[in-house]
Amino acid sequence: MGWLIRLLGWILMGAALATLALDAWAWIGGARKLTAAGELWFRMHPESLGLVQAVTQRYLFPWLWDPIAVWVLLQPAAAVLGVLGLLLAWLARR
Repeated sequence: MGWLIRLLGWILMGAALATLALDAWAWIGGARKLTAAGELWFRMHPESLGLVQAVTQRYLFPWLWDPIAVWVLLQPAAAVLGVLGLLLAWLARR
């Protein structure tokens, strides 16, 4: 099971690098902001973002969504994906 978590960590780190490359490309093109994690999630699958928000607020812990999850979603996507990937890879190390 550890190899699967480690693989997911590496995939997330790859996604972080890809997001960083896209942000750099957009920066060269004139954009002057980094893609936020919530913005990336919304672009990829808006229904799941709404579902996670609803489940968190109604069934888990309302205080977990705002301010904690909102703060994370406002951070640059490359940083969020990279930190999560590093954490998973480190936790599942041999």
